[in-house]
Amino acid sequence: MLPVIAIVGRSNVGKSTFFNRLTGSKDALVADYAGLTRDRIYGYIDYQSFKAILIDTGGLVYDHGDLSGVIQDQTQLAIGEADVVLFLVDSREGLVANDQEIARQLRRTNKPLILVVNKTEGLDKEASAAEFFELGLGEPNCVSALRGDHCEALSEKVFSLIKPETDEANYLELPEENASIALIGRPNVGKSTLVNSLLKED
Repeated sequence: MLPVIAIVGRSNVGKSTFFNRLTGSKDALVADYAGLTRDRIYGYIDYQSFKAILIDTGGLVYDHGDLSGVIQDQTQLAIGEADVVLFLVDSREGLVANDQEIARQLRRTNKPLILVVNKTEGLDKEASAAEFFELGLGEPNCVSALRGDHCEALSEKVFSLIKPETDEANYLELPEENASIALIGRPNVGKSTLVNSLLKED
């Protein structure tokens, strides 16, 4: 069984760009507005000879109505699956109340957490990280998902928490391509309900 890593954070901190960077794919949609990613998106992350499953999640907002409820439910499922949670924050916007609420929620999970400060390109790392110590999640790890800065070092840190003692213990033969199924229809015909029924999820 491959270990699972979940990326969690509020909207527009760069989670999907980070997911695409780590997986070397363009599976997660990227745009500069909230709510683009609602369901969990899965991919594979490789580090040296080790492999893990990476999950991208929607932006968590604790005071934003029904959409936030759907996203929060999907994110909670991802956290439940995860062996390690990457909590992504935005260095350019700085620490906000929603980050603090997400941090409180994540601490209750008792999952291993790694705090990742994104969008640090062109900024001083120490200055970018300083205010996020207030979250009480240990040393912040500064990266640029857009440029790939320090993502390799972060991967090393993540895999040091989850990788088995031998390559063979974490080896899985994967198909060259995974089959994809699209469910298409007009609004409010029950697409999400059908998907949840097929996946046996809420």
